[in-house]
Amino acid sequence: MDPAIRLSSFRDFWIHTGTACNLSCPFCHEGSRPADSRLEALSLAEVAPLLDEAATLGVRQFAFTGGEPLILKDIHAILLHALRLRPTLVLTNGTAPFIRRAHHLASLRSARYPLRFRVSIDYADEDRHDAGRGLKNFRKAIDGLRLLLLAGFHCGITRQQDVDEDPKAVDRRFRNLLRKQRLPEDLPIVALPELGAPQDGRILSPVSGPAAWTSVAPSCTRSRMLLRRGGTLRISPCPLVDDSPGLDLGPSLAAALTQPARLSHARCRLCLSKGVDYAGPDPEELQGASIE
Repeated sequence: MDPAIRLSSFRDFWIHTGTACNLSCPFCHEGSRPADSRLEALSLAEVAPLLDEAATLGVRQFAFTGGEPLILKDIHAILLHALRLRPTLVLTNGTAPFIRRAHHLASLRSARYPLRFRVSIDYADEDRHDAGRGLKNFRKAIDGLRLLLLAGFHCGITRQQDVDEDPKAVDRRFRNLLRKQRLPEDLPIVALPELGAPQDGRILSPVSGPAAWTSVAPSCTRSRMLLRRGGTLRISPCPLVDDSPGLDLGPSLAAALTQPARLSHARCRLCLSKGVDYAGPDPEELQGASIE
């Protein structure tokens, strides 16, 4: 029997907006690309009742991932609904046209609760970033980050983590990049290790024995995620194992909060041994930065 971890606090309710994306990155751990449908798009009518329920159950923040959340047809209305209930985080590649729609940003900025964005800038080197994401997408991501900051949102960066990197040296390169771009140098930067391609639920290097983890508690201790697969809404333990139907916790959010997460995915070992800080800093710890 695989070891399992129970939820210790309901901090994050993730909403997976589907694996469709406006980019097609070969390293994407979701296998996302334009028109991809491994996980299907969500509508406001589907999502709103689950957001309401999560708020009633005491969740502290909503977090949106994909694919690319900002290409979802209903994303503006969904975010407005979420922001009436809780602080919200959106992970984005920073290149979607949505970011350039000032009227959308203004309505989101004036919502009851704050909205944060985390923009994917894989490397502080433009050529290396564009090698994976496509020509000129580094510039687009920087411009998107700037627009979001100018609109008054709290923002951060998601970067790729090399196996044998010097974290302090990498951080210095990113701070230098931000300074050269006249962006706030103290933006939160979340480093994600190589997570591999979707594994279709195959078990590789299973976790054995009592579950223990690094200083970064695994996401399944504080989160659950809503997704749409095969035309039905389902709950997953965390954002890392949605490619494994065997780790499906069923359609009920309330029931999913009481079920332990089985550590039977390849990424579980990585998460426990190295730490995968997918959500990033606690929202209450962030002051945020903006361009004056």
